[in-house]
Amino acid sequence: MWTTGSTRTRRRVPDRHARGLLDTSVVIDLERHEAEDLPRELAVSAVTMAELAAGSHATTDTRKRAERMLRLQHAEATFDQLPFDSDAARAYGRIYAAVISAGRKAPGRRALDLLVAATALSNELPLYTQNSEDFTPLAGILEVVTVQLAPVEAPRRLQHRPPHD
Repeated sequence: MWTTGSTRTRRRVPDRHARGLLDTSVVIDLERHEAEDLPRELAVSAVTMAELAAGSHATTDTRKRAERMLRLQHAEATFDQLPFDSDAARAYGRIYAAVISAGRKAPGRRALDLLVAATALSNELPLYTQNSEDFTPLAGILEVVTVQLAPVEAPRRLQHRPPHD
């Protein structure tokens, strides 16, 4: 996890969980995250796997579809998949109540995010996400860890230099 002292300096937070649940945004961009910013043992929800499976069918672009299928297959082979079970269903009730009591609308397009959060809560795991603002109402009941994408190094550009005389 990064904290920012200014726009130019960053320092790493030394706190690293033994295990945590990654939300779909983190799984999609997994290769762009620093390992030190993630828990030592990674888990994902079956809901995330469903989102990844749906994502491969949500495009007509054959290249994107192939990339998304590879991501799904890699995730299936790599992660401990936690089910959305009866404990998660009960946790979802608590999460839904927290969202409503915070004055937010009933979950619509973010309903799957809340199901992932319920999976984390029922398994007593912190939730790692790139979109922490989506989980603000859950601050009192679920530990949400914000992860940022690692900076991408800009490619070196050739500079035009005039010929020597």
